[in-house]
Amino acid sequence: MAFHLPAALSTDDDSKALGYLRTYYGKSGGRPHTGAYFDEWAPHQDPDRFSAEDVLAVSFLSVFVPPMAAHKLLDAQADHFNDLLREIGPDRDLVTEEVPADDTWTVRRLYSALLALHGIGPTTASKLVARKRPRLVPIYDSVVGQVTDGRVAFWEPLRVHLREADGALHARLLRLKEDAGLADSVSAIRVFDVIAWMEGKDRNLKLQLPDETIGAELATADMGAQDAP
Repeated sequence: MAFHLPAALSTDDDSKALGYLRTYYGKSGGRPHTGAYFDEWAPHQDPDRFSAEDVLAVSFLSVFVPPMAAHKLLDAQADHFNDLLREIGPDRDLVTEEVPADDTWTVRRLYSALLALHGIGPTTASKLVARKRPRLVPIYDSVVGQVTDGRVAFWEPLRVHLREADGALHARLLRLKEDAGLADSVSAIRVFDVIAWMEGKDRNLKLQLPDETIGAELATADMGAQDAP
């Protein structure tokens, strides 16, 4: 099936999307989902260098970097991964990206290198890259993939949707962010991710990839935690 927007973004009514954002970020009086802490965790990190803070940050999204993978990412192969980060260039909004987010995209080289680390799957890799380029690289997991029918292709179809009608979707996501009272660190594509994920949880969709299901089990071992990306 073709990629499509979450139902909450498929009409002009913002109420459902705003409800999802306010619930996720604790703006409705309840406790924030654990994933809400990802966006503002240790914000002043070098954008061209992976750090231990990045490894910790993705754990708020219910994925975990195995010890030896972390050792390679932060020490043994750090120069290689940091070079790949620099190749991507500075962070910028995905809506401004004129080149397709396909297999030739510079981001893909870093993503593929992360996948080569033992224990790093597609979801963990996407969250690590999104941590370093939060405005450019969308977070992906299998719940979001099911909501959008983006399991085969996600980054490029989303880029196309963001650029349609002079960036109307991008502008709407920023407006939703402002109306929900979210921090500056929350990017437009992060707003999209949260809305899609919350819609998937409303539909009781389940995580399907090994790296995310293992991570969710570990995250929810603490009964006070919420199983949020």
